[in-house]
Amino acid sequence: MERQSSPRLLQAAMIVFAIGLAAIAALFVTPLVTDGGTAPTFVYLLTMCAPLGFVLGLVFALRSGRRVR
Repeated sequence: MERQSSPRLLQAAMIVFAIGLAAIAALFVTPLVTDGGTAPTFVYLLTMCAPLGFVLGLVFALRSGRRVR
């Protein structure tokens, strides 16, 4: 029985990665907007979505790859 990986994992990876990138951008923009203030804690936590999305993308790529014999 051949198992086919769903594109939902790829979609989830892209969404999580995009959230992480947006949080990283917010870290750089926040001090400019708030006259040197720091971003809220949840923005720092959301930055961890970028590597998580990257790992999910790698998992999708490894699961969707076909073994050649």
